[in-house]
Amino acid sequence: MISDDVNAWLIIGVLALGTFISRFSFLGLIGDRELPEWILRHLRYTAVAVLPALIAPVVLFPPATNGEVDPARLSAAIVTLAVGVWTRNVLWAIVLGAATLYGMLYLTGGFG
Repeated sequence: MISDDVNAWLIIGVLALGTFISRFSFLGLIGDRELPEWILRHLRYTAVAVLPALIAPVVLFPPATNGEVDPARLSAAIVTLAVGVWTRNVLWAIVLGAATLYGMLYLTGGFG
């Protein structure tokens, strides 16, 4: 039987190897070649697709409220999205979204 320490290091090693192979496939194998236009067009949307996927679960099912929808987080997400679309300025969207979150948490008593 494999001990827990060896098992953990084995999993870490396999994950490290998988990460290396996935990154090397882009950087090492095709890093010096020109990518086709259709691939570059799709790569432009990576951040637009990944960020909502990371943020949506935290807004809709926040661990701080045991998975219940929280009006403070939902309103902060809406304000952040609206400011970002309206001003096209990431910094203003983050600042006003954070201010909305803290303001709503203060008003709803979510801090304590």
